[in-house]
Amino acid sequence: MLDCGQPVSLTYVKKNGSIMSADNVVSLRYDFYTGMRTIKLLRNGAKRSIHDVCIIGINDFEVFL
Repeated sequence: MLDCGQPVSLTYVKKNGSIMSADNVVSLRYDFYTGMRTIKLLRNGAKRSIHDVCIIGINDFEVFL
C-alpha cells in the first residue's frame, strides 16, 4: 500500500511514545537496510523520516510490519 504512490493515512509511534496520526501522506523512499521510510505530508509539503516498525496503522487498519 505504501509503495504504490497513492495517498494514505498513517498512524505511527514517535520516539517519546506518543501516537501520531497523519492523513494524506505519500511514501517517497524506503531504505531496506536501515528500515527507514521517507514520507511527505501532502497538506503542507513537510517530509518526515520514520522507521517502518513504528507504523501501527495504514488507512485505519492495524498492521504488523
